[in-house]
Amino acid sequence: MNKAKRIQILQRLRENNPKPTTELEFNSPFELLVAVLLSAQATDVSVNKATRLLYPVANTPQAIFDLGVDGVKQYIKTIGLFNSKAENLIKTCRILIDQHNGIVPENREALEALPGVGRKTANVVLNTAFGWLKDNEGNYFIAVDTHIQRVANRTGYAKGKTVEETEQSIIRNTPNKEEFMFDLHHWLILHGRYTCVARKPKCGSCIIEDLCEFKEKVDP
Repeated sequence: MNKAKRIQILQRLRENNPKPTTELEFNSPFELLVAVLLSAQATDVSVNKATRLLYPVANTPQAIFDLGVDGVKQYIKTIGLFNSKAENLIKTCRILIDQHNGIVPENREALEALPGVGRKTANVVLNTAFGWLKDNEGNYFIAVDTHIQRVANRTGYAKGKTVEETEQSIIRNTPNKEEFMFDLHHWLILHGRYTCVARKPKCGSCIIEDLCEFKEKVDP
């Protein structure tokens, strides 16, 4: 895929959704961190249902820590892997209280040191909660999940066998980074969630269908 085609894809995604954001509900960096931690192998809808019950009761590291593992489980038991997520959440709250004065650190290394938080979660928090375009070292980044992995590779926008490879390919191949990189995560994830779906992509209603290089396009 050439630069001109990528620019057209980005422009169309922007025209369709000028100010994209996450579908996870949050009102603070900590609430977003918790929601993203809970979202692994779970839908945003299921996470939002759980946090709507949890956050009115506890939405700070200390308040959630005070609930304890069993207390947290009562609010998130409808989410997949809730046992391990509850344990990681309590451990994360303990670290935030002990090492960061109960505040989510605006730092990749510190975020990735939290239990249950990997590169993708750290990227989402830095981008969406703190508005970062580049990381602490001045490097562009993008959180890549299964939706973005699929869309990037299927369309030909970027290629990578792993999410790490796909992230670097997206960064390398995205033109006009200052213009497009900040919103690219949300454009791609929403496109993958609602149009370029896994089993039967909705090619007939896709706004970038004519630019996409997928060879097995399907009718609407």
